Amino acid sequence: MKQSVLLLLGLFLGSLGFGQYAGSEPDFRSPLDIPLILSGTFGELRSNHFHAGIDIKTQQREGLPVFSIEEGTVSRIKVSHWGYGKVLYIAHPNGYTSVYAHLQKFGPRIEKYVKELQYKKQQYPLEVFPEFGTLKVSKGDTIAFSGNTGGSAGPHLHFEIRNSLDEKPTNPLLYGLEVRDATNPVISGLFAYPLSAGAQVNQKGKRTQLKINRQADGTLLAEPVEGSGRIGFGIKTYDRQDMAANKNGVYRVIQRVNGKTYTDLDFESFSFGETRYINTLIDYPYYARYQDRIQKCFREESNKLSIYNTLFNEGAIDVVPGQSYLVEMQISDLAGNQTVLRIPLEGKQLPILETETPEKTAYFVYADKPASFKLEGAQVYFPAGSFYKDVFLNLESDSAVVRIHEPSLPMHRNFTLTFDVSHLPSEDRGQYFIARLDESDRPQHQKTYRREDQFTARSRNLGRYTLARDTVPPVIRPKNFKKNQWLTNYRYLSLRISDDLSGISSYSATLNGQWILMEYEPKKQTLTYNFDDRILNERQCDLEVEVVDNVGNKEIFTIQFFKR
Repeated sequence: MKQSVLLLLGLFLGSLGFGQYAGSEPDFRSPLDIPLILSGTFGELRSNHFHAGIDIKTQQREGLPVFSIEEGTVSRIKVSHWGYGKVLYIAHPNGYTSVYAHLQKFGPRIEKYVKELQYKKQQYPLEVFPEFGTLKVSKGDTIAFSGNTGGSAGPHLHFEIRNSLDEKPTNPLLYGLEVRDATNPVISGLFAYPLSAGAQVNQKGKRTQLKINRQADGTLLAEPVEGSGRIGFGIKTYDRQDMAANKNGVYRVIQRVNGKTYTDLDFESFSFGETRYINTLIDYPYYARYQDRIQKCFREESNKLSIYNTLFNEGAIDVVPGQSYLVEMQISDLAGNQTVLRIPLEGKQLPILETETPEKTAYFVYADKPASFKLEGAQVYFPAGSFYKDVFLNLESDSAVVRIHEPSLPMHRNFTLTFDVSHLPSEDRGQYFIARLDESDRPQHQKTYRREDQFTARSRNLGRYTLARDTVPPVIRPKNFKKNQWLTNYRYLSLRISDDLSGISSYSATLNGQWILMEYEPKKQTLTYNFDDRILNERQCDLEVEVVDNVGNKEIFTIQFFKR
């Protein structure tokens, strides 16, 4: 099993003198002193990636103490507006690294270390790798407080356990964390896919949804299927733990055909380098249209995932007319709960009444070769490996909008889009940027590189692009105080900042002429300053805040208040 490999890696690290625990089984404590209820599981299918840890509910509030699961040393600290927000990495002597993300703030000693660096660099975003042993922690130390920073959609603790040698995340529930779970996984949909020329399922040469019914013994049974040629199956499935309604990811999927294991995959570990191949595991066009994921039980050629324990015939079934097959899907969670679905399959050569024919266009891209196309007023370049398979693309351009295929096609690498801007007055070009148009035709800013008569952007999102202009500076408003107000008992200042189009690029603030650290929370559009950061000797306080958007429009806000 993968866990055994990880333990051997821990032994290896110990042999290098990393610590005294070489050879011991991990004995981690919980990162929180509350019952562990999950809103997300390891390996869960997310947008373009697998979930690298578990999401622990924090009782719908922030500020719960977060504890180190074992003694160790802080190896990395990162503070960012998006992603993990405030995140802490601790390297442990047994060869593992624990990760704690979306934090409200760090523990006192670590918080002091971080703020000193932020004031030294005069910036809020920070990434630092402390020298080994600088910030040692003991098992059970309060290292942080739970929060909702970064890309979090609500208060929770994102928690990971990684192998320190190669940074591969592993399933935290393999290490003794107690999560109540007596609930079986759910299979909510079953689909069949003809995979070879002339293959059909129920006389259809395209993805076909199949009906399933619950039996008296709790298993599921699909209505009889008739097919021929190479076919594969896909399922919609999720898991729930006790005391939570969240539809979380499952742990293991096994597919058997007439008793023989064709597919056996689990989510014990994966590599960050392969996580984007999730787009080959799911039916991406279905996801793009319905925002729901079908997990394929067969592997396509472009799928480079290492999550498979067993894979016979790539998980596909070669259905021969006149033969009968019983396909069984077994879905399990780590607690041992499981759901079984049986599919009776009869080999029959039947005429195909419905099929899908890929549209052929003048723009064809081989998956393993680069391609470049000139359009009206623009050029698009796809590096080798942009797509998972050879594709025909729909590319269109007029004087205003460039259409680069449809969002239903997944991309593995960024393409490059270049606009000719020679028709724009040179004095105005700084206010323009490349924008992706959403479904409501609202421009979404893309990082734009400007060079003479060309604007360039890189993206993995297919769709419609245009040049947009932003002439309006950001807006700054005080949130919890007013001009000339006495703020003697206030713990913090809060302001609201917003931008109508290109978005916030940078901000800075001074108090009585000295730089101060303001934390930006994009989800709430707020800037916050904690008065504990410095001692104010003056009663009269002059605050100046500068905010710049992504095309350089600047707003400067000044206000006076008083504080003892």
